Amino acid sequence: MSRHVAIITDSTAYLPQQAMERHGITAVPLTVVLGDRALEEGTEVSARSVAEALQRRTSVTTSRPSPATFADAYRAAAEAGADGIVSLHLSSEISGTYDAAVLAASEAPVPVRVVDTGMVAMALGFCALAAAETVGTGGTLDEAVAAAEKRAEATSAYFYVDTLDYLRRGGRIGTAQALLGSALAVKPLLHLDGGRIELLEKVRTASKAIARLEELVVERAGAGPVDIAVHHLDASARAEELAERLRQRVPGLAELHVSEVGAVIGAHTGPGLLGAVLSPRG
Repeated sequence: MSRHVAIITDSTAYLPQQAMERHGITAVPLTVVLGDRALEEGTEVSARSVAEALQRRTSVTTSRPSPATFADAYRAAAEAGADGIVSLHLSSEISGTYDAAVLAASEAPVPVRVVDTGMVAMALGFCALAAAETVGTGGTLDEAVAAAEKRAEATSAYFYVDTLDYLRRGGRIGTAQALLGSALAVKPLLHLDGGRIELLEKVRTASKAIARLEELVVERAGAGPVDIAVHHLDASARAEELAERLRQRVPGLAELHVSEVGAVIGAHTGPGLLGAVLSPRG
């Protein structure tokens, strides 16, 4: 990474730790509240703890980082030698994280470009990597922002969940859509559309939904170079099986990441989540 431009994202990017260290990317943590305990994602609470709490019907909520938390991160980057910062965050349609970053950026000691990627999970992570790779080869602040925005425009994210109830409880999907899924006893496929989590298709069984998820990814990937991330929550076998099939079926596969989502996204999707993010290169 260029020593003059720092890349900051948030904990919902779910970037591999090795990639963050290699590119010098910093992640500002969101907060998960389990019962009456407020815990930082990534250090104080695991996705597995959230899954278990949800199954016990313990109250689980999430909250954005405070502007002061972002201010501390921007100050630390400046003190480490950055003369500009690209701050990339999950969709403002899903969280107030972007708004908190904007507030902090207005008083930062160096210029900060805050980007609402409209993404989440590795869909956001791939944007952060694109920005970091750009500054790593000498790119400017503006060039890093452009690279991230270009990657966001090309990236698609699809998700299967066992139930829409957790998304409904957290206000991340409309009650009417959630109730429709429950009434018809269907298995929902979701996607990111305009920064929002939207119902894409309704499928009758879990196995058919996962097969359809695979087909969507293969069709969207085409033959060009593409990075893919497979996410899950408490569904590692499903994730590994999907990843192996994608390795065999996507001819232009460049990198494939398989990971359990973090506590924040897990709190809103519930156990059984299976997701795939595909991000074309170039």
